[in-house]
Amino acid sequence: MLNISKNSISESIILDEFKSGSLLRKTKVRPLVVWFIVVLLVLAIACMFLPWTQNIQAKGYVTTRSPEQRPNAIQSVISGKLERWYVQEGDLVEEGDTIVFISEVKSEYFDPDLIERTTEQVNAKAQSVASYEGKIKALEKQYKALEEGMQLKLAQTKNKIAQAKNKVRIDSMDLVAYRANLSIAENQLERIQELHNKGLKSLTDLQEKELKTQEALAKVTVQENKLINQKNELGNLYIELSAVEREYSDKLAKSQSDQQSALSDKLESMANTAKLQNQLSNYNQRQQFYYITAPQSGYITKAVKKGIGEIIKEGSDIATIMPTKYDLAVETYIKPQDLPLIQKGGEVRLRFDGWPAIIISGWPDASTGIFTGEIIAIDQFIGENGYYRIMLGPNAKYGKKWPEQLRVGTGANTFMVLQDVPLWYELWRQLNGFPPDFYKKENSEEKNKEIKFKAPIKNIK
Repeated sequence: MLNISKNSISESIILDEFKSGSLLRKTKVRPLVVWFIVVLLVLAIACMFLPWTQNIQAKGYVTTRSPEQRPNAIQSVISGKLERWYVQEGDLVEEGDTIVFISEVKSEYFDPDLIERTTEQVNAKAQSVASYEGKIKALEKQYKALEEGMQLKLAQTKNKIAQAKNKVRIDSMDLVAYRANLSIAENQLERIQELHNKGLKSLTDLQEKELKTQEALAKVTVQENKLINQKNELGNLYIELSAVEREYSDKLAKSQSDQQSALSDKLESMANTAKLQNQLSNYNQRQQFYYITAPQSGYITKAVKKGIGEIIKEGSDIATIMPTKYDLAVETYIKPQDLPLIQKGGEVRLRFDGWPAIIISGWPDASTGIFTGEIIAIDQFIGENGYYRIMLGPNAKYGKKWPEQLRVGTGANTFMVLQDVPLWYELWRQLNGFPPDFYKKENSEEKNKEIKFKAPIKNIK
C-alpha cells in the first residue's frame, strides 16, 4: 500500500466493495469552489489596503460643562427643626420658591420678642452716645472758660508786677534824693562844727544842724526799708504769676482728662451700639433663614431630610435640585499615551446609552445612530485613576445633533477621530499594541518657501 515492496494487493482487494473506498473514488474537486476561495483571498487582501480611520475609544457619561448647571444640594444655613415641606420630589420650582420651613432649636433665640428687645437696647445705647456728646461739649466749654480765666488772671498779675516795678523805680529815685540830702546835711554839720569850735556859731546852731542830719539819716533809712519792701512785693508777684500758671495748668489738664474720659466712654458706647446693631441685623437675617428657598430654577430630584420634626444641622443637605437650563457635555478619560494625539476642537463621535446605533469605528461615515461632538477641554494634570479627563461638547457642524431627551448621567461611548491609515496597518498596530499614529502633513508650498529661505545668499559687493 505504501509501495515499499514490489508486491501489490490491488488484485486481492477491491476497494469499490468498501463504502469509504467508493466515496473516495467518486469525490472530485469542483472548480467553482476553488474560484470562490481564490476570490475570497483576493478580496481579503484588497480589503487590507482600504482606508481605515484611526480613533481613540473611551467610555464616559453625560454631565454639564458649567458646575452651577449640575445637580446641587439645597442646604440649611442655620440649625433648626423641620416644620413643613412646600414641595414634593419631581416638582418644578422657580428661583426663590420656598422649599421647607424650619423653626429655632437654640435657646438663645427662643424669645419671641427678641428683635424688639434688641432694638430697645440699640436705642438706649444710641441715647447714651448722645449724652456723652453733650458732656464732651460741656467740658470743652469749661476748658475754654478756664483758658480765658487764666489769661485774665495772668494779665492782672502782670499789671501788678508792672505797678510794683514802677514803685520800686520811684522809691529808688527817692532814696537817691534822701541820700543826697543826707550828704548835704552832713557837710553843713561839719562846717557848723568847725565854726562852733572857733566860737563863730552857737551851740544852738550846731544842735539844729545835728537834728537835721539825724532827720535826713532817718529818711534815708525809711526809704531804704520801703524800697526793700517794694522789691519783696515784686518778687511775691512773680511767685504769684507762677502759682497762677500752675494752678490753671492743673485745672486745664484735669478738664482735658475729663474730656478724654468722656470721649473714651462715647467711643465705647458707639462700639457697643455697633455691636448691638450687628447682633440685631444677624437676628433679622436669621429669621429669614427659617424659610429655605430654591437657589435657582429646577426640579426637586431627591429629599434627603424627610420627617416632620427632624433636626437639621447647619450646612446639612435637605434636598437635591437639578437646574432646568443646562449645557450638556460628556466627561471621559483617555490613556496618557493618547494625550499628545488630541487637541481642542477635535472631532468626536458618540453613542449614548438608550439610543441604538450601528458603529463601524474605522469608517465613521458608514456608522448609523451615532452623534457628533468636539473636544472642548483637556485637563492639565493626570487623575487619580491614571487617566486624563477630557470634556466633550456638541458640535452640529460635524453631523447629527445630540437628542433633546438626553439627561445628565447617561453613559456614552466616545470615538475620537484621528488620521486615515490602511487597514492592514491598523491590524498590525493593534496586534503589537502601539498607539495610533499622528501624521502631520506638510504643505508643499510652505516646504518650498522653507527651502528657498535656507538657500545660501551670495554676498553683494
